[in-house]
Amino acid sequence: MIKLKRAYETAARADGLRILVERLWPRGVSKKNASIDLWLKDIAPSTKLRKWYGHDPARWPAFRKRYQAELKGQADLLALLKHVAQLETVTFVYAASDAEHNSAVALKEFLERAWP
Repeated sequence: MIKLKRAYETAARADGLRILVERLWPRGVSKKNASIDLWLKDIAPSTKLRKWYGHDPARWPAFRKRYQAELKGQADLLALLKHVAQLETVTFVYAASDAEHNSAVALKEFLERAWP
């Protein structure tokens, strides 16, 4: 099972394995308080894509498509995420303030479509 949670929310036992899926560490969040078990920088969108998107909801459909194209080149990390999510609860931790239009949402959608 894959859940999503903002880095600014308090960690909970029900989160299971907490994986930060951002290329940059969330501003203002101490590593101690974040309770991150694993930081997968390489699964996050490329810097170029992240800057292009700029969290503009109007670019969301194109962002998802471009990010999913990038994800296809990350077969090893995707297989790892799939395997771990089958064994235990995994929470993708993200920094964006928009809970509906962020890379963690796109990553979760991609994994659920690829491996229902």
